[in-house]
Amino acid sequence: MQNRQKIVIFLIVIAIVGIGSYFVFGNKVARKPIELNNRNQSLTISTEPLNIGEVSPISGLPCENWNRRPLAVMQPGDVTARPAAGFSEADMVIEMPVITSSVTRLMAIYVCNTPTEVGSMRSARHDFISLAKGLDAIFVPWGRSESHSGSDSVGLAQGILNRNEIDNINCNQDAGKSATLCSKNPCFRKEGMARGVDSGYAKPAELFICAQEFGYRLENKFSGYKHVSEAALENRPKGGHLRVAFAGPFAAEYDYDRDTNSYLRTWGNVPDVDRNNKNRNAPKNVIVVMAQSEQIEGQYNNVQLGDPWYDTQDSGDAFYYMNGEQKRGTWKKDKSDINSKLNFFDESGNEVAFVPGQMWVEVLEPGQTLRWEPVL
Repeated sequence: MQNRQKIVIFLIVIAIVGIGSYFVFGNKVARKPIELNNRNQSLTISTEPLNIGEVSPISGLPCENWNRRPLAVMQPGDVTARPAAGFSEADMVIEMPVITSSVTRLMAIYVCNTPTEVGSMRSARHDFISLAKGLDAIFVPWGRSESHSGSDSVGLAQGILNRNEIDNINCNQDAGKSATLCSKNPCFRKEGMARGVDSGYAKPAELFICAQEFGYRLENKFSGYKHVSEAALENRPKGGHLRVAFAGPFAAEYDYDRDTNSYLRTWGNVPDVDRNNKNRNAPKNVIVVMAQSEQIEGQYNNVQLGDPWYDTQDSGDAFYYMNGEQKRGTWKKDKSDINSKLNFFDESGNEVAFVPGQMWVEVLEPGQTLRWEPVL
């Protein structure tokens, strides 16, 4: 073989190895957690009330029901169930995958407002139960996850609800405290929905009556999240665009509106509105939590968010969007204590102070796109 041929073959091999290394190792680099300054710093976690006066411990807004215990309602991300009812009136919404790298589900937490109805509704998943417990909420699903393989279901929602690890009202009769046991069932099927699975709805006012009949505590004991006055209009940027790239139609986007200091939500390329009042969903704070996700049994997955049943990780990177800016930090939920809240910290290890108003938490898997484009 001539020297020239040897050189050509050598260069081809080098090119193939380089391309292969890019896709194998480059992908790992892209998924590597961002190194933040506070990794080795102690975190300051407060258990005392973090807000002064008669305000929601979650949104920081004054309201008549400020001291009422939250309802945490399970709702789907399915396109056929949109638009959802109730989100615009929630103090907080948490969205995460229930099938790894695919379908998402949401949990809306209500303190201040009592929507006429909420829905569509969906079944419980253990990751959401752990987060609801940390918010001192009454958990409201329509059904639950269960073991289909004959394995121990101690960590799936069926076992958790049956053991009453969280105060709950189940719109189905398959686990926990069934809503049918109440003097008036707060759950109902809504007519006109394309799919029967999307027709489950509930009336929050009647859910609170049901909770009282079950003997649940109705006073909120959640310590809350810190809040600080929002930036003055003249100090806000002109705009900004955030993309949280869940798979396909589950992708969420937010356009920062300077005048209202909020983030106009788009869901699957369609403006996201509330079915009840036709208002655009527009949180004041968007929090993106990075957490690993993996399938654990059949259709069920587990997100590493500090639950006490499956998780080996209980902290990670977080990104905060408020006042038209992006800030970085970390999150933590103590997996040894189911009552611990989902904590948010800045790069110095201090709890983040949010703008008073709705908080929307997106739980994104490493490797999925998160893109912020500021407009100064």
